[in-house]
Amino acid sequence: LHGGFIPYGGTFLVFSDYARNALRVAALSKQRVIHVFTHDSIGLGEDGPTHQPVETAACLRLIPNMSVWRPADTVETAIAWQAAIENEEGPTCLLLSRQGLPFIEREVVDVDEIRRGAYLVHAPRAAKAVLIATGSEVGVAVAARDILQEQGTPTRVVSAPCLEWFAQQDASYRDQVLPAGAAKVAVEAGIAMGWREFVGDAGEIVSLDHYGTSAAGTALFEEYGFTADNIAQRARQALARTHG
Repeated sequence: LHGGFIPYGGTFLVFSDYARNALRVAALSKQRVIHVFTHDSIGLGEDGPTHQPVETAACLRLIPNMSVWRPADTVETAIAWQAAIENEEGPTCLLLSRQGLPFIEREVVDVDEIRRGAYLVHAPRAAKAVLIATGSEVGVAVAARDILQEQGTPTRVVSAPCLEWFAQQDASYRDQVLPAGAAKVAVEAGIAMGWREFVGDAGEIVSLDHYGTSAAGTALFEEYGFTADNIAQRARQALARTHG
């Protein structure tokens, strides 16, 4: 409160519940506090459901004036950190994985668009399907897009590292990223709450609405449907409802 320092801390994401009062007070006081949370999903693996924060990202997004970033790779992480440093109106949470993640091959790297909270990773013309993902699931969504493209379905991938910042964008940008006529699938290794407004009634949500279990992260992603094949199948279901 005195100023001169930017406080930050770090722990497993699931332990953010222990800091709930501090998170809330920082938000209502509009203090620039940075919380770096790691081990952000079932991808942490063998520690099991006590350490797998399936509901925590959604809970943090409920806090007014809190910016929650879940970056997909080093580029998004650097931009999220810069945004946190420059955000003088409230706290920021960075949700990072335990497991190593691949670099996301983007058609265009535009820092300003990434800072908008959601942006186009791959954007073919006249896309019929849109895959929206965060964090470690963006790479899986890109792989699902490859399947759909090979099957003749033009598909775009949207990375949405910060839903709060995306919500602050003007309507024209939001409509450009998520066009009204396309079938939409949201992909996040956590509960589905909050994603329906982005995919609409006809869309699909690949989520985890129950606790995980103790196993290797790769095995859990396979078991719970966070695979390219399953996401592509869910996109086909959304396409059937959207376009008939």
